Amino acid sequence: MRAKVVCWLVLSAVVWACCLVQPAVAQNFEPNWDSLKQYRCPDWFRDAKLGIFLHWGPSSVPAVDDWYGRNMYVQGHSAYEYHVKTYGHPSTFGFKDIIPLWKAENFDPDKLVKQFKRAGARYIVPVAVFHDNFDLWDSIHHWNAVKMGPKKDIVGLWRKAALENGLRFGSSTHGDRAYSWFSTSKGSDSSGPLAGVPYDGNDPKFADLYLEKSDEKGPYLPKNAPDSWKKTWLARTKDLVDKYRPDLLYFDGGAPFGGIGLEMMAYYYNQNRKWHDGRLEAVLTQKKSINFRSGAFEEGTCVRDLERSKLEALIPEPWQTDTSIGPWFYRRDPHYETPDAIIDMFVDIVAKNGNLLLNVPLRADGTLDSAAENILNEMAKWTAVNGEAIYGTRPWRVYGEGPTVVKEGYSEKIKEAFTSQDIRFTTKGQCLYAIGLDWPGGGGSVNVKSLSGDQNLGEIADVSLLGHDGPVKWTRDAEGLKVVLPEQKPSDYAFVIKITLKK
Repeated sequence: MRAKVVCWLVLSAVVWACCLVQPAVAQNFEPNWDSLKQYRCPDWFRDAKLGIFLHWGPSSVPAVDDWYGRNMYVQGHSAYEYHVKTYGHPSTFGFKDIIPLWKAENFDPDKLVKQFKRAGARYIVPVAVFHDNFDLWDSIHHWNAVKMGPKKDIVGLWRKAALENGLRFGSSTHGDRAYSWFSTSKGSDSSGPLAGVPYDGNDPKFADLYLEKSDEKGPYLPKNAPDSWKKTWLARTKDLVDKYRPDLLYFDGGAPFGGIGLEMMAYYYNQNRKWHDGRLEAVLTQKKSINFRSGAFEEGTCVRDLERSKLEALIPEPWQTDTSIGPWFYRRDPHYETPDAIIDMFVDIVAKNGNLLLNVPLRADGTLDSAAENILNEMAKWTAVNGEAIYGTRPWRVYGEGPTVVKEGYSEKIKEAFTSQDIRFTTKGQCLYAIGLDWPGGGGSVNVKSLSGDQNLGEIADVSLLGHDGPVKWTRDAEGLKVVLPEQKPSDYAFVIKITLKK
């Protein structure tokens, strides 16, 4: 047991050193890995914990498939079948014709951001360009939301609402793979009455949207993209950064295109320092990828992002999970996660030194459906009671205890079913928070084994239950900290035991 305590203390010291010590950046960033390793994650991100991701665009109009712009050109795919039935054959009515149908006529960014803030979000990350090569800002690219479709600067409106409501603003770019992602638009039906008739992506008049025909089949980062496409991606990403100054920039992968990607990383960091009088406030999130199919990744040069995945253990450096309450883009028959599952996932991530970037899809007109609003409302009620144990906290010496193990790995659904024995820990000042992920059946008591009397925790001054008026009974011995719970739950979902230590 003594050896285990020593291990905990060593891990705690390492985690806190990484969380609290942030060396100043000594010089400008250069586009190489050694220079980019000057990067240190800013405190605002460590404190924020929850962001809202916003996938929204022309694909929200048909509302049947996240990759509609690609899959509508795949004969036999459900998106193709829907497209032919609803709009016509993709040889005459293509993705270019979906764009004008996206009006965003009821888009009220201020109202939405207020909802996200009440739910506990501290930053928002709207998609600026998806794989469909359509920019949602007043960009240097002809195909953008100011010139067509909504005829609104979607990114600019999100940014204005975020800053006016005291939230940090981020943006994501997924367009680097458009060169291969849109390869399906260059095909044709292989059977049926229109077999061999070219889809509209073959028309050179629309090459600035669908891009040129090549051997790239996609859907991931093109292996042999021409220099012209790499430079186009760089110029448009710089344009996004310069015009909207995002606090967070999300790459849907690693750094693309070799030195071009490193140049963008260094440019973003250096520009961010200029905006903040030499301080680095930037968060650039990237993903490790398989066989570099989504770009290069180097530890210590950015914040690691895990798509639809989580970490099994506590790590010293901050990280982020991005996932969705359901599909990425709105669908006509949405199936969403429960508030209970989302909150448990959120707590588990925070206890392991991570942030949650939670996607909430909008309908084409710019509104939320009632099910999404219910999730946000439930999160708002929970964070109003328990947010003290989340925001501005840092991890403890261990992330938690209990039988449920979280495994890293992509999953469209939240797989874990946490029990009343699963507890997660966070700390702030003299307070340690033990967050129970399920209320014990019939109330009774909870025993926090990690807080037993031989754990070198220090003397406890007080134990309380967030949201509960009045004291709670507790004892501490070699088996753990035993807390008698009231008959009435202080809030739905996870509950928080607050342990205040004597100074």
